[in-house]
Amino acid sequence: MNPKKIKIESSWKAALSEEFTKPYFIDLIDELLNEKENGNTVYPPRDKIFHAFKRTPLDDLKAVIIGQDPYHNPKQAMGLCFSVPKTIKRPPSLLNIYKELNRDLGYEIPIHGDISPWADQGVLLLNAVLTVRKNDAGSHRKIGWQQFTDAVISLISQKKENVVFLLWGNFAKGKKALIDENKHLILESAHPSPLAGKAFQGNGHFSKTNSYLIENRIEPIYWKIEKSTEQLELKF
Repeated sequence: MNPKKIKIESSWKAALSEEFTKPYFIDLIDELLNEKENGNTVYPPRDKIFHAFKRTPLDDLKAVIIGQDPYHNPKQAMGLCFSVPKTIKRPPSLLNIYKELNRDLGYEIPIHGDISPWADQGVLLLNAVLTVRKNDAGSHRKIGWQQFTDAVISLISQKKENVVFLLWGNFAKGKKALIDENKHLILESAHPSPLAGKAFQGNGHFSKTNSYLIENRIEPIYWKIEKSTEQLELKF
């Protein structure tokens, strides 16, 4: 993977072009190439590593949800934090997100785990670490991705106004210092993981996000995930 040939949406490419040429990023790409040469499987697939940036242009950005690193089991990771393809069982954290969505806005809990419609409306579903080795959670947290995504968060804070940052869990909350609170809304809560018990429930982040957007004359996000006909026969 040549950093200069990374396929990414045009507004992001213009904003991040210098980042792709920095020594740490060149080293990061070398680490990924080494994984391949050593016979290791890396998730998400190569064409999905920058999927969040392809799906949500910088120019259209309204909100940012920050995850940790991609799902490390086969066929789960799709380059959007918390999201899985429609044919994959909903992970526990995502199910808790859905439960809060139901409590907050009354939407029926979706039967699949693809939340990419949020990305299409300006919600950047950003993992702080964009890759992971198969069956090895956290395996790529020290290869440079966090420097890259910290730069992304800082760039959003500097170049945009009235973006909602949803920081779920201590890992995401650690990014708060990168965000200008005078220009943006920061919403914090526990992580949706079952390990946090029911602490995530009741945060009201979906309705709070839309209230803020409306106050700033920005079109709100339609958070409802519609049923997929291809999923109607699946029973999870």
